[in-house]
Amino acid sequence: MDVYSFLQSLGIANPRGSGWLAVILTFGLAWAVTRCLMPTLRSFALEVGWADQPNARRLNQEPLPNAGGLAIYTGVVAALVLATLLRPIVIEGVLAQVLTILLGGSVLVLVGFIDDQFGLPAYVRLSVQIIAALLLVASGAGIKATFGTPIDVQLSMLLTVLWVVGITNAINLMDGMDGLAAGVSFITAMSLLAVSAQFPSRAAATLLLAALGGSALGFLRHNFHPSHIIMGDAGAYFFGYVLAASSILGSLKVTTVFALVPPVVFLLLPVLDTTQVFVRRLINGKNPLTTPGKDHLHHRLLAFGFSQRYVALILWGITLVSNWLAMKLQEMTPRVIYATTGGIILLLGITVLQRIRAK
Repeated sequence: MDVYSFLQSLGIANPRGSGWLAVILTFGLAWAVTRCLMPTLRSFALEVGWADQPNARRLNQEPLPNAGGLAIYTGVVAALVLATLLRPIVIEGVLAQVLTILLGGSVLVLVGFIDDQFGLPAYVRLSVQIIAALLLVASGAGIKATFGTPIDVQLSMLLTVLWVVGITNAINLMDGMDGLAAGVSFITAMSLLAVSAQFPSRAAATLLLAALGGSALGFLRHNFHPSHIIMGDAGAYFFGYVLAASSILGSLKVTTVFALVPPVVFLLLPVLDTTQVFVRRLINGKNPLTTPGKDHLHHRLLAFGFSQRYVALILWGITLVSNWLAMKLQEMTPRVIYATTGGIILLLGITVLQRIRAK
């Protein structure tokens, strides 16, 4: 079996073209830029005071730089720019979709960074997230409701906003422990990438997911316990927004409620974690949006006596299983599913070992 036949067996759209090389290049560049920027950014952040101070709610015992999101964002943008220069995106629709998501993500990175350093009211953050979601609707990249009702347009807008805002916040809420949000984002990005690579119409999602996955892996090298830097709201918002947008880009037309199942299963852990926190806080008479607490799944596992490393590995494993199931629901071939799962495990394993040895 030659290379092209192997790529075709993995379902790669147009394996004889150069698109798959651009995807690999994008992933590699994002990984390298993010990983190499992190030490310099960490030192600068400590000098200027961009750090989370220890308190009763946080797990860190000393000031921890919280500007990792800036390196994540830089890695993604740099990779997309360089990959585009080397292989220009000639399809106008693809470029427009990429730029739309980058615009929304850029706004959220800025708002998240301001919130990290100075604090912002919840209504300001929520308002900006809604605006970023509406950018997708305006560009035609949102969820398409086709129930055959007079309010399909309004339903499409509502579903898109709920999905994007919900996932953006779900990833942010998971970022309460070393390596968790970055690992979950990497696994999900790679799984979604395996699906989007099967379809030429999802080229924008493929490029974005390759850049996001590479950046997440590069960041994880410095973020697995014991972490040297955290992504902050800037990075978590960016991960959540791009994952939410990419999961519905060019593919999701809702004719029944069941059409929403595959995207939800890809992001099942963040969805379940956020839902159970939301419900518990409502039952206890607390505002679920503004009340801090140690009621997330990772907090509960830590309370059982597991270390941060083991908790991260457990929740990564759950995410990997849910993404395996989601790929099955998307009717990916066994070869694609096993290759994707094996690749994820290999890359995570190498990264974790490097982090542990570096100390």
